[in-house]
Amino acid sequence: MQRLTTAPNLALATLWADMLTNAGISANVQRAYASSIAGELPPDQSQPEVWITQADNDNDLLSKARSLLDDLRRPQHRHWPCPGCGEMVDGPFEECWNCGKAMPP
Repeated sequence: MQRLTTAPNLALATLWADMLTNAGISANVQRAYASSIAGELPPDQSQPEVWITQADNDNDLLSKARSLLDDLRRPQHRHWPCPGCGEMVDGPFEECWNCGKAMPP
């Protein structure tokens, strides 16, 4: 196992680990409940961590996991007109906020 990153909270750590698992990279959250002892430990040692299961020499898997995590942290922003109602949609959204129609391919 190798530590991929620390997360600011348990919700993000779980989201990131689930996203990696869905992409075929075995991941789990360590120190999930260590935030309850944040006053006893330094804050950087009580944050949840995302770990991936890999062989010690498998750097390709680690770089793929880092790339996927980077994509999740910085979603692509788009500017597209809705084909249903004509509303302009900005941001990383794939559905129109006004009518719910999917973004065109």
